[in-house]
Amino acid sequence: MSAVPALRLRPLLKLSLLLSLSASPLFVPVSYAEDTASRRSYQVPAGSLSAALTRFAGLSGVNLSVDPALVSGRTSSGLSGEYGVEEGFARLLQGSGLQLQAMGEQAYMLVPVPEGSHLELAPTSILGTTGLYDGDTYAGGQVARRGSQGLLGTRDFMETPFSMTTYTQDTVKNQQARTLGDLIANDPSVRATNPAGGRFEQFTIRGFSLFNSDVAYNGLYGVLPTYTIDMEMADRVDIFKGPTQLINGISPRGSVGGGINVVPKRATDKDITSFTGSWASDSQAGGAVDVGRRFGEDNQFGLRFNGVKQSGDTEWDHQSVDREMAVLGLDFRGERLRLSTDIGHTERDTDAPQERVQVAAAAPVPSANAVRRNYAQSWSKASTNDTFGTVNAEYDLSDAVMLYGGVGARKSNHDFLRHAVSVADAAGNFTVQPRYFTRDENVRTATGGVRNWFHTGPVSHEVNLAASYFYMDFTNGGARYATAQSNLYNPVQTPTPSTATRQDAKVYTENAFSGLALSDTLGFFDDRLLLTLGARWQRVKVDDWTNDVKGKTGYDEEKVSPSGGLLFKATDKLSLYANYMEGLSQGKIAPSTSRNENQIFPPFISRQVEVGAKYDAGAVALTAAVFRIRQPAYETNATTRLFGPNGKRQNQGLELSVFGEPLKGVRLLGGVMYTDSELTDTTNGTYDGNRAPATPKYNVNLGAEWDVPGLEGLTLSSRGLYSSSQYLDASNVKQIDAWTRLDVGARYGFKVDDKRITLRANVENVADRRYWSSAGASDDSEPGLTLSTPRTYLLSATIDF
Repeated sequence: MSAVPALRLRPLLKLSLLLSLSASPLFVPVSYAEDTASRRSYQVPAGSLSAALTRFAGLSGVNLSVDPALVSGRTSSGLSGEYGVEEGFARLLQGSGLQLQAMGEQAYMLVPVPEGSHLELAPTSILGTTGLYDGDTYAGGQVARRGSQGLLGTRDFMETPFSMTTYTQDTVKNQQARTLGDLIANDPSVRATNPAGGRFEQFTIRGFSLFNSDVAYNGLYGVLPTYTIDMEMADRVDIFKGPTQLINGISPRGSVGGGINVVPKRATDKDITSFTGSWASDSQAGGAVDVGRRFGEDNQFGLRFNGVKQSGDTEWDHQSVDREMAVLGLDFRGERLRLSTDIGHTERDTDAPQERVQVAAAAPVPSANAVRRNYAQSWSKASTNDTFGTVNAEYDLSDAVMLYGGVGARKSNHDFLRHAVSVADAAGNFTVQPRYFTRDENVRTATGGVRNWFHTGPVSHEVNLAASYFYMDFTNGGARYATAQSNLYNPVQTPTPSTATRQDAKVYTENAFSGLALSDTLGFFDDRLLLTLGARWQRVKVDDWTNDVKGKTGYDEEKVSPSGGLLFKATDKLSLYANYMEGLSQGKIAPSTSRNENQIFPPFISRQVEVGAKYDAGAVALTAAVFRIRQPAYETNATTRLFGPNGKRQNQGLELSVFGEPLKGVRLLGGVMYTDSELTDTTNGTYDGNRAPATPKYNVNLGAEWDVPGLEGLTLSSRGLYSSSQYLDASNVKQIDAWTRLDVGARYGFKVDDKRITLRANVENVADRRYWSSAGASDDSEPGLTLSTPRTYLLSATIDF
């Protein structure tokens, strides 16, 4: 017992006279019939079980006697919300094989669950939940209760003064999501802005661009592959709406509409051995393995491996995709120290990838319904290779102080033989100008900080101090070839490029971002009112060289970005919140379609104000948010072909979302986003009052699952997506029509010789409708039309051994 910290010795000493009663057969029944008045709000972070129990005992004001040997090496997922004392302890101990034994008034000791019995958790009210559900996922299992918030740690969605949704691994599996682009189809605030059969994936959140390079991996930016992210590596995916600089610092491309964080898979206490065979139309066949094991005393060491191989033709003629992924995750969980590392490699080769369709000033909007063949040349291709790795650590310096940190790196090589598609007239003619394009990237990133929990009188505090660093260098090069003519509606096969007509300049760029952030979450009235105040100092340094000659548009600037959030738990089921967030973005880079190609512009600031409410009815949750985001607007001038800033844009809107299982066997997932987007202060007021391009007024997503009664294991599903019309340009002359997409699916799970088998079938775009799903993004340097995903059949069979 000498190794036990003094904080833990106090309750042991107070209970020393009672330890002789430890053999008593009298145990506390976990009925949770505690008086409502005794319930209060608690915030206990995930970590070692010892630290979690000590913190909860201190907050609840009870004495707890603990034998260190019982809790050594064990972890707890923590808790957040309204609990009674015994109810809270039981949640922290869930799955540990331990329980409380009463030792007198406000005094307990920890003992093993008697052999041959198990601890029953009666229906309780966790954050308003009225039924018995897994404390880590919401009813229905599609959305997680807790999400990763970088600097602020992991929190329950009802304790978060921001709009955030965390999708689970079950959602990924059941929808057969192969890439991040497949998964975001569940969220009305997010839209894909590049064709599903294209070179890369790109998205908008609340109308602003989000690039793959801005997707975090366990809180670290720039580690994941630049162009496409495979979902087989993900345990959870956090989608955060609004600027995220306070949480994770400035992202590589400076996305401000929101952020996405991919949480890697970890080995569980239960062995995992799973194989999935898959097929996608036209003829893509593949397989995936998922293996997880824990070893050592108290299962301290964990190993999780995921591997994928899939190849074959898509629905588009002469298009094929060959992808490979291997990710190994290792972790250690000690009493106070937690370590993890993830190492991955992905390769993706795409023949005839589709590009966005640009529309010349003199041409009308092409008819998407008339595009029935792949307009990409058969010789075009995209090859991406990414190798990445991370190491993360947490250490409980004491029961109230935690140190944490992470480092990551990535090396990537990308080769493309591509051509732009810019429709010149009503007939759909465009010029094929082949371009060989290479991009090599090197990334190094790190973060570290300290988190401290304490009280000043009746006010609780969670203080976070964190530093971050991000470095990326990349080299672009290539060549141009002789042009030819083709047509969007009747593609013409052109000769395979052979002799370059021009070598592109070699462009080398270095980005270095550093930052320091401080925040404090203050809890008033037993943490019913939570106030988060914080700020992040950031330095952004960018330099570039063209053919070894240093450019003149690099910069070295710094800025302090304040942020804050207020959350009030009006009732056990209703949370009201408001926030103010500032985001610093790296300056835009002029696109290849402009006369000032590769010119770098200075960084700029975006500001968001948001007010919202979250209602947790137990089986189903509803959220609502009203937001306004302002930032500078950029465009390529139609006359001068120069890219640069032109006024400001403001997106203000309303988001409504729903998820859960309102009826037994019926699950809902989706929502609505309304956006009013306006341009102001444009040159000579030309576009003032116009709607920002590529921003639909309405996005609607609604998915439903139904467990068929009388047919155990059979589930039917459907999902509808809708976006209203969008303008292509700031003048609001050209626009694309509204569109609707319907997906359907079914799965059937059963057992054969103790092996769990799950068969899944999904059809995307059942009606095979052809439409322009996006006009790009108004803050994107290379806008263009995105063609809809054709009808695609997905089949898979998973065997869990």
